[in-house]
Amino acid sequence: MADISAKDVAALRKATGAGMMDCKKALAETDGDIEAAKDWLRKKGLAGATKREGRAADQGAVEVVVDGNAGAVVELNCETDFVAKGADFQNVLSALVAQVAAQGDADVAGQSFEGSTVGETITQMGATLGERIELGRIARYETADGLLDGYKHVQNDRGTIGVLVELGGVDANSADAKAVAHDIALHIASAAPRYVSKDDVPADAIEKERELLTELTRNEGKPENAIEKIVAGRLNGFYKDYCLLEQGFVKEPKTSIAKLLEGLGGGATVRRFARIKIGEE
Repeated sequence: MADISAKDVAALRKATGAGMMDCKKALAETDGDIEAAKDWLRKKGLAGATKREGRAADQGAVEVVVDGNAGAVVELNCETDFVAKGADFQNVLSALVAQVAAQGDADVAGQSFEGSTVGETITQMGATLGERIELGRIARYETADGLLDGYKHVQNDRGTIGVLVELGGVDANSADAKAVAHDIALHIASAAPRYVSKDDVPADAIEKERELLTELTRNEGKPENAIEKIVAGRLNGFYKDYCLLEQGFVKEPKTSIAKLLEGLGGGATVRRFARIKIGEE
């Protein structure tokens, strides 16, 4: 049997939200394999592992800018939220996101920036502020014929979630289209979808989910001849959890995002989106 450390138990609890004893048992049953332990907990109905995977305790801030046909989200990480909401940190982040939107996201650390490079500026800022500061995730979109919008969720005086979304099949100058794009960006920040539509979910992810739901349903004692139908219904729930177009709009839960888009015309669609939240991967 693998040696189960308190650190591993704590990591599994953080990733899944399951109880300590359940996490210890899951690790014991899977020889200390944390990924396998997440699946074990889900099969037993003890955790929502897929929603909490990859979370970390990183601090920092995100900034969002959309300027015409280009937009960017930039994450800058540090050790404490005190530094993240400070003027020096925020000023560098604001200048950096504007530069990425305008110049592109290739080799950002090596780009010229304020008389030095981005990487050197961040290193120097870390030395000045006394914390480890690192460039985090970056998303940049540029569109020729679509509509871009962005949203930043602010908490404790810093941006904690940044979103970019691109709509296609709409008039980029339409006030209605701009309003819907912004509503969808806000929704993405709140609902955290992983995919635009069912078609974007990888086949192996669907198969894994089907296997997990089948075992969960069987473990609940459901009749064998009913399992396939129950799993199909639960798989639809999976799509509503993780596929943007299937989700109920946060402001009007009975209206799906797909239905919201229909109001802009039959060709309206979400082409892509990016969501970056501090502390998540």
